[in-house]
Amino acid sequence: MTPDWTPLQSELDVWQARGLSLPLWWRDDDAISATPQLERLSELSKTLALPVHLAAIPRDADRTLVDVVTHQPELIPVVHGWAHLNHAPPDEKKSEFRLHRPLEEILSDARSGLKQMQGLFGDKLCPMFVPPWNRIAPDVVRELPGAGYHFISTATPRRTRFPAPGIEQINTHLDPIDWRGTRGLAAPNDLIVKTSDLLRDRRTGGADITEPFGVLTHHLVHDQDIWTFTKDLLRRLLDGPGVAWTAPQTDMIRRPE
Repeated sequence: MTPDWTPLQSELDVWQARGLSLPLWWRDDDAISATPQLERLSELSKTLALPVHLAAIPRDADRTLVDVVTHQPELIPVVHGWAHLNHAPPDEKKSEFRLHRPLEEILSDARSGLKQMQGLFGDKLCPMFVPPWNRIAPDVVRELPGAGYHFISTATPRRTRFPAPGIEQINTHLDPIDWRGTRGLAAPNDLIVKTSDLLRDRRTGGADITEPFGVLTHHLVHDQDIWTFTKDLLRRLLDGPGVAWTAPQTDMIRRPE
């Protein structure tokens, strides 16, 4: 089935007619090592001229990943928790950084993740914390600046730019994978309508129009349909009001008054 891009194109046309700009960013999760899928991700990033914030699992990231990222400037490493382990009980949604353990143990993992990633990637590392499954306790978020982080990234439109002093929220908003069903591409027309609805909500004041709009991917599990849809979506956004966004240098971050 050929996707119907009309709803999104209509919304993008309104943005452009009104002179609005859409900061657009790309996050890809669960990197561990160099793979053909990672190479494909990198090539697509180059084609689109849109960098990828690559969320790598610190405990398991290896030297082959370092070699790839070092030579691919479009790949920006960020910290994906510590070990991507679920500590929640069976009757709760999976999480690694909710309060299912002592807070100090949780923060120790967050500090270890940053230290490990700094050792691997040096100055190229962006001090962004991406909790596995996009779940984290507010108590943990408040402690992240003290652990060395400047950004927190989960999912859905942010409620506030700074959820705690010293840390900025930069979320993702659209994931094309049908995680609860086929684990392939979700219904493309539904994804298109969802994207247009999210953009309309921003335009009409229902969400923060200044927050970078985030597309979330998982390169290791993509099939051809997911790759194709992701490319087409990002291209249409960039051909419209979309402007590539990357996390700023930390000394340039504006702090709340």
